[in-house]
Amino acid sequence: MFENQITTIHKLLQRFDPAVDKNFLLFLSGLTWTFVGVLLCNLAATWLVLAEGDNARWLAVGGIVFALCVHHFGFLKLVDKNIDRIIDKKGKVCVFGFQPWKSYLIILVMITMGSALRHSSLPKQYLAIIYIGFGGAMFLSSLRYYRILLRQIKKH
Repeated sequence: MFENQITTIHKLLQRFDPAVDKNFLLFLSGLTWTFVGVLLCNLAATWLVLAEGDNARWLAVGGIVFALCVHHFGFLKLVDKNIDRIIDKKGKVCVFGFQPWKSYLIILVMITMGSALRHSSLPKQYLAIIYIGFGGAMFLSSLRYYRILLRQIKKH
């Protein structure tokens, strides 16, 4: 009898499980990385508008170079591991599975650090380099999700 109740509860909870196809997870991952990347770059651009003369250009170039380095040496490995993890999933999976659970903790730490930097006394034009770096790297890395998603769609 107790097993029947557990089975009934389990079936009831499964109805509320936001399960989706792994292709949707790839799309959601790409969309999330794109959105956050554009958001960070847009914030940096508003700070650079306030910088004077050629200084803004050099700060933007510094941010772009930083973005390319973060993208190539950091985020690509992370994205590839994430893509492999998503593709290896069988059947429908929870919509929140587009990131591993420990990544949510890292995201929370990064949001907290970003907020602390924004509210610090550091000049915003210099923070723009960091924001362009991470935002640009996230945007570039999001393109890998879309490329793999298109490849997965063509396969089926």
